[in-house]
Amino acid sequence: MANTNLVAAKRAKQDEFYTQWADIEREMNAYLEYDPDVFRDKVVLMPCDDPEWSNFAKFFALHFVDFGLRKLISTSYAPDSNPAYAPGNELELDYQPSLFETRSAGFDATKTRSNGKKFVLEAHDINGDGVVNIDDLQWEYLKGDGDFRSAEVTALRDEADIVVTNPPFSLWRQFITWVVAGNKTFSIIGSNNATTYVEVFPLIKGNQLWKGATANNTDMVFGVPKGTDIAEADRSKAARLGYPSTDVHDFTRLGNSCWFTNIEHGRRHEPLVLMTMADNVKYSKHKDVRGAEYQRYYNFAEAIEVPYVDAIPSDFDGVMGVPITFLDKYNPDQFQILAHGDDMEALRQLGVKTLGKDFVNTYYAQGGTGANSHGHRRLGLTEPNYRTAFKRIMIRRRKAES
Repeated sequence: MANTNLVAAKRAKQDEFYTQWADIEREMNAYLEYDPDVFRDKVVLMPCDDPEWSNFAKFFALHFVDFGLRKLISTSYAPDSNPAYAPGNELELDYQPSLFETRSAGFDATKTRSNGKKFVLEAHDINGDGVVNIDDLQWEYLKGDGDFRSAEVTALRDEADIVVTNPPFSLWRQFITWVVAGNKTFSIIGSNNATTYVEVFPLIKGNQLWKGATANNTDMVFGVPKGTDIAEADRSKAARLGYPSTDVHDFTRLGNSCWFTNIEHGRRHEPLVLMTMADNVKYSKHKDVRGAEYQRYYNFAEAIEVPYVDAIPSDFDGVMGVPITFLDKYNPDQFQILAHGDDMEALRQLGVKTLGKDFVNTYYAQGGTGANSHGHRRLGLTEPNYRTAFKRIMIRRRKAES
Protein backbone atom coordinates (compact mmCIF):
# COMPACT_ATOMS: atom_id res chain seq x y z
CA MET A 1 0.00 0.00 0.00
CA ALA A 2 2.86 2.38 0.84
CA ASN A 3 4.36 1.87 -2.62
CA THR A 4 0.97 2.53 -4.24
CA ASN A 5 0.65 5.76 -2.28
CA LEU A 6 4.15 6.79 -3.25
CA VAL A 7 3.44 6.26 -6.94
CA ALA A 8 0.17 8.17 -6.62
CA ALA A 9 1.96 11.02 -4.87
CA LYS A 10 4.62 11.24 -7.57
CA ARG A 11 1.93 11.26 -10.24
CA ALA A 12 0.00 13.98 -8.41
CA LYS A 13 3.11 16.11 -8.06
CA GLN A 14 3.82 15.70 -11.76
CA ASP A 15 0.28 16.89 -12.49
CA GLU A 16 1.03 20.29 -10.97
CA PHE A 17 2.06 22.30 -14.01
CA TYR A 18 1.31 26.00 -13.68
CA THR A 19 0.69 27.74 -16.99
CA GLN A 20 2.47 31.03 -17.60
CA TRP A 21 0.57 34.28 -18.13
CA ALA A 22 2.19 34.96 -21.51
CA ASP A 23 0.99 31.64 -22.95
CA ILE A 24 -2.57 32.25 -21.77
CA GLU A 25 -2.54 35.79 -23.09
CA ARG A 26 -1.26 34.82 -26.54
CA GLU A 27 -3.91 32.14 -27.02
CA MET A 28 -6.85 34.17 -25.72
CA ASN A 29 -5.79 37.16 -27.82
CA ALA A 30 -5.92 34.96 -30.92
CA TYR A 31 -9.57 34.20 -30.22
CA LEU A 32 -10.31 37.86 -29.55
CA GLU A 33 -8.63 38.91 -32.80
CA TYR A 34 -11.03 36.64 -34.68
CA ASP A 35 -14.09 37.54 -32.61
CA PRO A 36 -13.82 40.49 -30.17
CA ASP A 37 -17.05 39.36 -28.47
CA VAL A 38 -16.04 35.73 -27.96
CA PHE A 39 -16.22 36.07 -24.15
CA ARG A 40 -18.90 38.73 -23.94
CA ASP A 41 -21.80 37.90 -21.59
CA LYS A 42 -20.33 34.44 -21.05
CA VAL A 43 -19.86 32.36 -17.92
CA VAL A 44 -16.28 31.06 -17.88
CA LEU A 45 -15.35 28.06 -15.73
CA MET A 46 -11.83 27.07 -14.71
CA PRO A 47 -12.31 23.76 -12.87
CA CYS A 48 -8.68 23.15 -11.88
CA ASP A 49 -7.63 26.61 -10.78
CA ASP A 50 -7.11 28.16 -7.37
CA PRO A 51 -6.71 31.94 -7.89
CA GLU A 52 -3.89 31.90 -5.35
CA TRP A 53 -1.74 30.03 -7.89
CA SER A 54 -3.56 29.94 -11.19
CA ASN A 55 -2.68 32.47 -13.87
CA PHE A 56 -5.89 31.47 -15.64
CA ALA A 57 -8.00 32.85 -12.78
CA LYS A 58 -5.83 35.95 -12.44
CA PHE A 59 -5.89 36.64 -16.19
CA PHE A 60 -9.66 36.40 -16.59
CA ALA A 61 -10.28 38.35 -13.37
CA LEU A 62 -8.06 41.17 -14.64
CA HIS A 63 -9.93 41.25 -17.96
CA PHE A 64 -13.38 40.63 -16.51
CA VAL A 65 -14.74 44.02 -17.58
CA ASP A 66 -13.00 44.52 -20.92
CA PHE A 67 -13.88 40.95 -22.02
CA GLY A 68 -17.47 41.63 -20.98
CA LEU A 69 -17.75 38.48 -18.86
CA ARG A 70 -21.01 37.77 -17.08
CA LYS A 71 -19.49 35.45 -14.49
CA LEU A 72 -16.17 33.83 -13.69
CA ILE A 73 -16.01 30.59 -11.71
CA SER A 74 -12.91 28.71 -10.63
CA THR A 75 -12.57 25.67 -8.40
CA SER A 76 -9.70 24.04 -6.57
CA TYR A 77 -8.99 20.53 -5.36
CA ALA A 78 -8.87 19.54 -1.68
CA PRO A 79 -5.29 19.02 -0.43
CA ASP A 80 -6.20 15.81 1.40
CA SER A 81 -7.50 14.31 -1.86
CA ASN A 82 -4.18 15.03 -3.54
CA PRO A 83 -1.71 12.21 -2.71
CA ALA A 84 1.20 14.63 -2.86
CA TYR A 85 -0.27 16.57 0.08
CA ALA A 86 -1.76 13.67 2.06
CA PRO A 87 -0.69 13.55 5.72
CA GLY A 88 1.88 10.85 6.42
CA ASN A 89 2.91 10.48 2.80
CA GLU A 90 6.62 10.25 2.09
CA LEU A 91 6.23 13.13 -0.36
CA GLU A 92 3.97 15.16 1.92
CA LEU A 93 4.18 18.84 1.07
CA ASP A 94 3.95 21.39 3.82
CA TYR A 95 0.48 22.58 2.93
CA GLN A 96 -0.40 25.98 4.29
CA PRO A 97 -3.68 27.77 3.50
CA SER A 98 -3.23 31.15 1.89
CA LEU A 99 -3.55 34.41 3.81
CA PHE A 100 -6.53 35.18 1.58
CA GLU A 101 -8.29 32.15 3.05
CA THR A 102 -7.16 32.35 6.68
CA ARG A 103 -8.11 36.01 6.96
CA SER A 104 -11.60 35.31 5.67
CA ALA A 105 -14.54 34.95 8.04
CA GLY A 106 -15.40 31.67 6.30
CA PHE A 107 -12.08 29.97 7.07
CA ASP A 108 -12.40 26.46 8.49
CA ALA A 109 -9.23 24.68 9.63
CA THR A 110 -10.69 21.25 8.79
CA LYS A 111 -12.37 22.07 5.50
CA THR A 112 -9.26 23.81 4.19
CA ARG A 113 -7.74 20.35 3.82
CA SER A 114 -10.77 18.15 3.16
CA ASN A 115 -12.89 20.29 0.84
CA GLY A 116 -12.37 21.94 -2.49
CA LYS A 117 -13.13 25.63 -2.96
CA LYS A 118 -15.29 27.61 -5.35
CA PHE A 119 -14.38 31.16 -6.36
CA VAL A 120 -16.88 33.42 -8.12
CA LEU A 121 -16.47 36.83 -9.71
CA GLU A 122 -19.50 38.72 -10.99
CA ALA A 123 -20.09 42.28 -12.15
CA HIS A 124 -20.26 43.67 -8.61
CA ASP A 125 -17.69 46.01 -7.10
CA ILE A 126 -17.71 44.28 -3.70
CA ASN A 127 -14.92 46.30 -2.10
CA GLY A 128 -16.05 49.63 -3.55
CA ASP A 129 -12.75 50.58 -5.17
CA GLY A 130 -14.41 51.48 -8.47
CA VAL A 131 -13.26 48.43 -10.47
CA VAL A 132 -14.29 44.80 -10.75
CA ASN A 133 -11.26 42.53 -10.48
CA ILE A 134 -9.76 39.68 -8.49
CA ASP A 135 -10.19 41.64 -5.24
CA ASP A 136 -13.95 41.21 -5.66
CA LEU A 137 -13.81 37.39 -5.76
CA GLN A 138 -16.23 35.65 -3.43
CA TRP A 139 -15.42 32.16 -2.26
CA GLU A 140 -16.79 29.24 -0.30
CA TYR A 141 -15.91 25.65 0.43
CA LEU A 142 -17.40 23.05 -1.86
CA LYS A 143 -19.30 20.19 -0.27
CA GLY A 144 -16.87 17.70 -1.81
CA ASP A 145 -13.19 17.65 -2.70
CA GLY A 146 -13.48 19.61 -5.96
CA ASP A 147 -12.80 16.73 -8.36
CA PHE A 148 -14.03 17.91 -11.75
CA ARG A 149 -15.88 14.60 -12.21
CA SER A 150 -18.03 15.17 -9.13
CA ALA A 151 -21.70 16.05 -9.49
CA GLU A 152 -20.96 19.37 -7.79
CA VAL A 153 -18.35 20.56 -10.29
CA THR A 154 -20.24 18.98 -13.20
CA ALA A 155 -23.19 21.23 -12.28
CA LEU A 156 -20.83 24.21 -12.59
CA ARG A 157 -19.75 22.90 -16.00
CA ASP A 158 -23.40 22.80 -17.03
CA GLU A 159 -23.86 26.40 -15.90
CA ALA A 160 -20.81 27.62 -17.82
CA ASP A 161 -20.58 28.65 -21.46
CA ILE A 162 -16.81 28.24 -21.79
CA VAL A 163 -14.27 26.03 -19.98
CA VAL A 164 -10.63 27.16 -19.94
CA THR A 165 -7.86 25.40 -17.99
CA ASN A 166 -4.76 23.24 -17.93
CA PRO A 167 -6.19 19.94 -16.61
CA PRO A 168 -4.09 17.34 -14.76
CA PHE A 169 -2.01 15.50 -17.36
CA SER A 170 -2.78 12.10 -15.82
CA LEU A 171 -6.53 12.74 -16.12
CA TRP A 172 -6.49 14.44 -19.51
CA ARG A 173 -8.49 11.77 -21.34
CA GLN A 174 -11.18 11.82 -18.67
CA PHE A 175 -11.21 15.61 -18.71
CA ILE A 176 -11.72 16.01 -22.47
CA THR A 177 -14.49 13.41 -22.33
CA TRP A 178 -16.10 15.33 -19.46
CA VAL A 179 -15.95 18.67 -21.28
CA VAL A 180 -17.25 17.30 -24.58
CA ALA A 181 -20.08 15.48 -22.78
CA GLY A 182 -21.24 18.87 -21.52
CA ASN A 183 -21.35 20.24 -25.07
CA LYS A 184 -19.23 23.20 -23.99
CA THR A 185 -17.00 25.68 -25.73
CA PHE A 186 -13.49 25.09 -24.39
CA SER A 187 -9.80 25.84 -24.59
CA ILE A 188 -7.49 23.48 -22.70
CA ILE A 189 -3.82 22.58 -22.69
CA GLY A 190 -2.69 19.06 -23.49
CA SER A 191 0.01 17.03 -25.18
CA ASN A 192 0.42 16.92 -28.94
CA ASN A 193 0.26 13.14 -28.55
CA ALA A 194 -3.43 13.50 -27.69
CA THR A 195 -4.25 14.03 -31.37
CA THR A 196 -4.04 10.25 -31.76
CA TYR A 197 -6.31 9.42 -28.80
CA VAL A 198 -9.55 7.63 -29.59
CA GLU A 199 -11.30 10.33 -27.56
CA VAL A 200 -9.79 13.11 -29.68
CA PHE A 201 -9.12 12.18 -33.31
CA PRO A 202 -12.78 11.57 -34.23
CA LEU A 203 -13.52 15.07 -32.91
CA ILE A 204 -10.75 16.54 -35.05
CA LYS A 205 -11.98 14.63 -38.09
CA GLY A 206 -15.56 15.77 -37.40
CA ASN A 207 -14.50 19.42 -37.07
CA GLN A 208 -15.59 19.50 -33.42
CA LEU A 209 -12.11 20.14 -31.98
CA TRP A 210 -8.90 21.59 -33.38
CA LYS A 211 -5.45 22.78 -32.38
CA GLY A 212 -5.16 26.20 -30.79
CA ALA A 213 -3.63 29.23 -32.46
CA THR A 214 -0.35 29.28 -30.53
CA ALA A 215 2.41 27.06 -29.10
CA ASN A 216 2.11 24.43 -31.83
CA ASN A 217 5.78 24.66 -32.82
CA THR A 218 7.28 26.32 -29.75
CA ASP A 219 8.11 25.40 -26.18
CA MET A 220 5.69 26.15 -23.37
CA VAL A 221 7.10 26.86 -19.92
CA PHE A 222 5.37 25.63 -16.77
CA GLY A 223 5.96 26.26 -13.10
CA VAL A 224 6.23 23.10 -10.97
CA PRO A 225 6.50 22.53 -7.20
CA LYS A 226 9.99 22.79 -5.75
CA GLY A 227 11.69 19.43 -5.81
CA THR A 228 9.81 18.09 -8.82
CA ASP A 229 12.01 15.80 -10.89
CA ILE A 230 12.76 17.71 -14.09
CA ALA A 231 15.60 17.36 -16.57
CA GLU A 232 18.39 19.87 -16.10
CA ALA A 233 18.27 20.68 -19.82
CA ASP A 234 14.60 21.62 -19.50
CA ARG A 235 15.27 23.69 -16.39
CA SER A 236 18.06 25.54 -18.19
CA LYS A 237 15.92 26.10 -21.29
CA ALA A 238 13.14 27.56 -19.14
CA ALA A 239 15.65 29.91 -17.50
CA ARG A 240 16.92 31.05 -20.91
CA LEU A 241 13.32 31.75 -21.88
CA GLY A 242 13.02 34.07 -18.88
CA TYR A 243 11.83 31.71 -16.14
CA PRO A 244 14.60 31.01 -13.60
CA SER A 245 13.75 29.03 -10.48
CA THR A 246 12.20 30.94 -7.57
CA ASP A 247 11.70 30.19 -3.89
CA VAL A 248 8.23 28.84 -4.71
CA HIS A 249 8.57 27.13 -8.09
CA ASP A 250 11.01 25.51 -10.42
CA PHE A 251 10.29 25.85 -14.13
CA THR A 252 10.44 23.40 -16.98
CA ARG A 253 9.77 23.62 -20.66
CA LEU A 254 7.63 21.15 -22.59
CA GLY A 255 8.06 21.03 -26.34
CA ASN A 256 5.02 18.85 -27.00
CA SER A 257 2.35 20.88 -25.21
CA CYS A 258 -0.34 22.70 -27.14
CA TRP A 259 -3.88 24.06 -26.93
CA PHE A 260 -6.98 22.11 -27.91
CA THR A 261 -10.11 24.12 -28.54
CA ASN A 262 -13.38 24.50 -30.39
CA ILE A 263 -13.11 28.30 -30.36
CA GLU A 264 -12.57 29.77 -33.81
CA HIS A 265 -9.35 31.63 -34.56
CA GLY A 266 -8.03 33.17 -37.74
CA ARG A 267 -4.94 31.01 -38.06
CA ARG A 268 -7.17 28.00 -38.48
CA HIS A 269 -8.42 29.48 -41.74
CA GLU A 270 -5.07 30.52 -43.20
CA PRO A 271 -4.53 28.43 -46.34
CA LEU A 272 -1.33 26.49 -46.74
CA VAL A 273 0.71 27.99 -49.56
CA LEU A 274 1.83 25.00 -51.61
CA MET A 275 3.65 24.16 -54.82
CA THR A 276 2.37 21.90 -57.57
CA MET A 277 3.57 18.33 -57.72
CA ALA A 278 5.90 19.16 -60.59
CA ASP A 279 7.39 22.14 -58.76
CA ASN A 280 7.91 20.07 -55.61
CA VAL A 281 9.81 17.48 -57.59
CA LYS A 282 11.89 20.23 -59.16
CA TYR A 283 12.44 22.70 -56.33
CA SER A 284 11.66 21.04 -52.96
CA LYS A 285 14.22 21.60 -50.21
CA HIS A 286 13.78 17.95 -49.20
CA LYS A 287 16.23 15.58 -50.89
CA ASP A 288 13.79 12.67 -50.87
CA VAL A 289 11.20 14.76 -52.75
CA ARG A 290 13.37 16.80 -55.11
CA GLY A 291 14.10 14.81 -58.26
CA ALA A 292 11.89 11.92 -57.19
CA GLU A 293 8.35 10.76 -57.83
CA TYR A 294 5.80 10.74 -55.04
CA GLN A 295 5.43 7.18 -53.80
CA ARG A 296 2.14 5.34 -53.96
CA TYR A 297 1.27 2.96 -51.17
CA TYR A 298 1.89 -0.72 -51.82
CA ASN A 299 -1.61 -1.65 -50.67
CA PHE A 300 -3.43 1.58 -51.59
CA ALA A 301 -2.20 2.72 -54.99
CA GLU A 302 -4.89 5.40 -55.25
CA ALA A 303 -3.08 7.50 -52.61
CA ILE A 304 0.34 9.14 -52.47
CA GLU A 305 2.77 9.37 -49.58
CA VAL A 306 3.68 12.96 -48.67
CA PRO A 307 6.58 12.88 -46.18
CA TYR A 308 6.49 16.62 -45.32
CA VAL A 309 3.64 19.05 -44.82
CA ASP A 310 5.25 21.66 -47.06
CA ALA A 311 5.51 19.02 -49.81
CA ILE A 312 1.74 18.56 -50.14
CA PRO A 313 1.09 19.13 -53.86
CA SER A 314 -1.43 21.85 -54.64
CA ASP A 315 -2.75 20.08 -57.74
CA PHE A 316 -3.30 16.50 -56.58
CA ASP A 317 -6.98 15.71 -56.08
CA GLY A 318 -6.65 12.20 -54.68
CA VAL A 319 -6.02 10.84 -51.18
CA MET A 320 -2.74 11.76 -49.52
CA GLY A 321 -1.00 10.42 -46.44
CA VAL A 322 0.64 13.30 -44.56
CA PRO A 323 2.59 13.60 -41.27
CA ILE A 324 0.56 14.13 -38.12
CA THR A 325 2.15 17.60 -37.81
CA PHE A 326 -0.25 18.54 -40.59
CA LEU A 327 -2.80 19.17 -37.83
CA ASP A 328 -0.80 22.25 -36.76
CA LYS A 329 -1.57 23.79 -40.16
CA TYR A 330 -4.93 22.19 -40.88
CA ASN A 331 -7.39 24.47 -42.63
CA PRO A 332 -10.83 22.81 -42.87
CA ASP A 333 -11.73 25.08 -45.79
CA GLN A 334 -8.79 23.71 -47.78
CA PHE A 335 -8.61 20.03 -46.79
CA GLN A 336 -10.81 17.19 -45.59
CA ILE A 337 -9.50 14.70 -43.03
CA LEU A 338 -10.45 11.16 -44.03
CA ALA A 339 -8.79 8.81 -41.54
CA HIS A 340 -5.93 8.25 -39.13
CA GLY A 341 -3.23 5.98 -40.52
CA ASP A 342 -3.24 3.83 -37.36
CA ASP A 343 -6.99 3.14 -37.54
CA MET A 344 -7.21 -0.11 -39.51
CA GLU A 345 -11.01 -0.06 -39.71
CA ALA A 346 -11.04 3.49 -41.05
CA LEU A 347 -8.37 2.50 -43.60
CA ARG A 348 -10.48 -0.48 -44.65
CA GLN A 349 -13.43 1.80 -45.28
CA LEU A 350 -11.14 4.06 -47.30
CA GLY A 351 -10.10 1.14 -49.51
CA VAL A 352 -6.70 0.23 -48.05
CA LYS A 353 -5.90 -3.48 -48.45
CA THR A 354 -3.99 -5.63 -45.98
CA LEU A 355 -0.20 -5.71 -46.30
CA GLY A 356 -0.20 -9.31 -47.52
CA LYS A 357 2.40 -12.05 -47.22
CA ASP A 358 4.73 -10.85 -50.00
CA PHE A 359 5.11 -7.40 -48.44
CA VAL A 360 5.66 -8.74 -44.92
CA ASN A 361 8.13 -11.41 -46.04
CA THR A 362 10.18 -8.80 -47.92
CA TYR A 363 9.94 -6.40 -44.98
CA TYR A 364 11.49 -8.93 -42.61
CA ALA A 365 13.99 -10.15 -45.19
CA GLN A 366 15.28 -6.57 -45.44
CA GLY A 367 15.78 -6.39 -41.68
CA GLY A 368 12.46 -4.96 -40.53
CA THR A 369 11.85 -5.36 -36.80
CA GLY A 370 8.33 -3.95 -36.34
CA ALA A 371 5.28 -6.02 -35.49
CA ASN A 372 3.81 -6.21 -38.99
CA SER A 373 1.76 -9.17 -40.17
CA HIS A 374 0.12 -9.95 -43.50
CA GLY A 375 -3.34 -9.27 -42.07
CA HIS A 376 -2.47 -5.79 -40.87
CA ARG A 377 -4.01 -2.87 -42.72
CA ARG A 378 -1.18 -0.36 -42.61
CA LEU A 379 0.24 1.99 -45.23
CA GLY A 380 3.01 0.06 -46.99
CA LEU A 381 5.98 1.76 -48.67
CA THR A 382 8.70 0.10 -50.74
CA GLU A 383 11.37 2.77 -51.25
CA PRO A 384 14.16 2.94 -50.23
CA ASN A 385 13.12 -0.20 -48.33
CA TYR A 386 9.95 -2.00 -47.34
CA ARG A 387 8.35 -0.35 -44.31
CA THR A 388 5.08 1.10 -43.06
CA ALA A 389 4.48 4.85 -42.92
CA PHE A 390 4.72 6.40 -39.47
CA LYS A 391 1.78 8.34 -37.96
CA ARG A 392 -0.01 9.44 -41.08
CA ILE A 393 -3.25 11.39 -41.53
CA MET A 394 -5.22 10.65 -44.69
CA ILE A 395 -6.49 13.82 -46.33
CA ARG A 396 -7.95 15.15 -49.57
CA ARG A 397 -8.12 18.65 -51.00
CA ARG A 398 -11.58 20.19 -50.64
CA LYS A 399 -11.50 21.34 -54.25
CA ALA A 400 -11.55 17.72 -55.35
CA GLU A 401 -15.11 17.34 -53.99
CA SER A 402 -16.63 19.98 -56.25
